[in-house]
This record gives sequence, C-alpha cells and structure tokens, in this order.
Amino acid sequence: MANIENYDFGGKRAIVRVDFNVPLDENGNITDDTRIRGALPTLKKILADGGSLILMSHMGKPKGKVNEKLSLGQIREAVATALGTDVKFVPDCMKAAEAAKELKPGEVLLLENLRFYPEEEGKPVGIDKKDPGYEEAAKEMKERQKEFAKTLASYADVYVNDAFGTAHRKHASTAVVADYFDKQDKMLGFLMEKEVKAVDAILKDIRRPFTAIMGGSKVSTKIGIIENLMDKVDNLILCGGMTYTFAKAMGGNIGTSICEDDKLDLALDIMKKAKEKGVNLVLGTDCVAADSFSNEAKTQVCSVIDIPEGWMGLDAGPESIEAFRSVILPAKTILWNGPAGVFEFENFTAGSRAIAEAIVEATDKGAFSLVGGGDSVACVNKFGLADSVSYVSTGGGALLEAIEGKTLPGIAAIGE
Repeated sequence: MANIENYDFGGKRAIVRVDFNVPLDENGNITDDTRIRGALPTLKKILADGGSLILMSHMGKPKGKVNEKLSLGQIREAVATALGTDVKFVPDCMKAAEAAKELKPGEVLLLENLRFYPEEEGKPVGIDKKDPGYEEAAKEMKERQKEFAKTLASYADVYVNDAFGTAHRKHASTAVVADYFDKQDKMLGFLMEKEVKAVDAILKDIRRPFTAIMGGSKVSTKIGIIENLMDKVDNLILCGGMTYTFAKAMGGNIGTSICEDDKLDLALDIMKKAKEKGVNLVLGTDCVAADSFSNEAKTQVCSVIDIPEGWMGLDAGPESIEAFRSVILPAKTILWNGPAGVFEFENFTAGSRAIAEAIVEATDKGAFSLVGGGDSVACVNKFGLADSVSYVSTGGGALLEAIEGKTLPGIAAIGE
C-alpha cells in the first residue's frame, strides 16, 4: 500500500472515493458540509502535486435507479467553491471515459451518483433472498459488479479511498475497484488515515479511565459495540431512548416512552455482564418527560421508572446529567456515539449539550475524545463544539464496526 504523504501525483489521474453523501434541504442546498471539508486535504494534495482529480461518491439510497433528487450535480458548485477551482460533471458514472481522458493537471471531474447503478452495492434487484433463483442472481450480480469497478478503475492511474463512512461496505467503489490497481498505486487518503488512527487510539492506545457514552433510541443497534466495549471501558454511560428499555426491564413504569419490548432480557443481560466485568454502568435515573412528541409539549422532570401514563421521556433529567458529568470529567479516553435525548427539539437538548460540554472540559484537561455517529456529530456541530474535541469521525456505521473489532472491506482492499 502506498502512502499518500510521499506519493507524487504529478501528471497522474487520481480517482478518489469520497463520501459526499451530504444532507440537503428541500431546495437541494447543503445543510452540513462537514464531509466535503473533511476530504479537502487529500484532494488539494493531489492537485498541488500536479495531478487531476476524478471524484466518485454516492448520495442517499436510490436503490439502483436514477433519482434526480439524489443527483451529485446539486453539489458541484459547493465542491468547486471548497476546492477553489472549477469542477466538471458527468451525468453518468459509467460514461466518463472521454471526460477522464481529457483531464489536464489541476482539473477536477465529478461523477454522478454511483448508486444509480445496482452494481455499486452489488445486490440483486427485484428478487428476495428466499427466492429459489437468488443465489444465481447474486452470482451474476457479483460479476457485473466486477465489470462496473473495472470501468471506474479504467478512468485513472491511481486509486485513493478517503470515504471512511462507507469503508464497512464491500461496494464496487470502496473495495472491488482496488483490485484493478497495483499496490504502489492505491492508498488511503488523509481523512481515512486520521479515522484509522482515531479508532486505534480508542482500541489500542487506551489511557484510563476510559469512558464510553452510548446514546440513541435502540439497544439492538448498539449491542455489538456495547459488548465489545465491555472488555475495554471503565465507565459505560447508556442514555437516550434506550434508557427506557432498561427502565422497563427493571420493572419501571415508562409511560409512552420508546421501548424495545423484545429486548428487555438483553438489557438485563447487559447489566449483569457489566457487573461481572467490573464496568461502571451508568444509566439515567431521571428524565424530562413530555405529554407529546413535540418541542411545544408540556414537560415535567420525573424518575425514569415512574413516568406518568401518557407521558414520554425525551431528555435526560438534571440528576442523570450530574451522574454523566461525574464520570466524563475525570476520563482520559472518551468515546461518544448517540445523543441523550431528542436534541432536534430545542427544549430537549440539555442532556446532549451537557455531555458535549463535559467532553470538552475533559479534553481541555488532556483527555482524547472521539465523537462519532451522525447524531453525535450533529450535536457537537449544533452546539458549536466540534473544534473543541479531539476528533469528530465522519463515519457512522463504519466507526461502530471498527470499534466492534470488525475488518472494514474498504481498508482491507487497499492492503491487498
């Protein structure tokens, strides 16, 4: 595997897998350009060397069909502004050979959404896994995916993967395309390298105490990472919507709060494992309950195991916030994934804001803090604290799978 820092892109066409799956409003305007800004060091290095750029990305989930609302053409101008140079656009990623060939040093070409083709994800279309012809269809799609990746590779001399957010997917542009480049001509971008180092700091270079904060609505989506962290952390804060699954598992009354009724035994098992492993498991004890799922709802602070009928917990209460702060502030390694409440509603941001501010305080005292996952990143951006933590990851699922200890295909492919 080549190293981007030492690689000379002069006179070469570089095809770069970026993650430009940025959020857009109803008018197609970018509401958060974090992912574009994150890719700039890699892209500017290639251009500064005298190379030319071919940018490829997905946007949304078009399921293998053209969807103008998910066209990357909408972000061309924003990318051009960020790079400080004109960006050409090809409205079909499979018909870019001529445009790529004509690229001169310093020029940039943006390909249309890769997922307009089902071959990018490599999943058979229009057939269920249970259908008798599925295996044959999957085999055929795998061959089509190889051809798709081969076409993308033919546009360039060198391949750079700088899309950590999709590194956990074995898609054509994140893993398969690497097969068509020699080891000395494929590499990770600067953003990917930073992401890998940040994960290593959490998993391999732990300074104690190590506190992990897992939020969000469902225990089921976080079980893999929770179980893996059990062997690593000193303190594990579980907050957000999953609080009420634990509260109900302990026999509490949770009103109409979100709850996974089929995961009550799992919640009790997590509590038991934490005790066995000597992990300080911190659960919310009080909450800000609301009489409806609305920013304008009536509110009251109550125990998480005694929420009135018809009311729902939407944020951590003051007692819970104090408990969270008490284990975050002394920490030397901190991982945060998932909010403490419905932070999208201004009246229910206190818990998430308090966690973010405590992480910033601990970071100021020398802790290494990693914030990852879309909602957590949105939190620190909303509160203007993104620059005050050690690292903000661009990966959601990729970060979680890396911390679970899984091999990420997008990274493994570069080393092969």
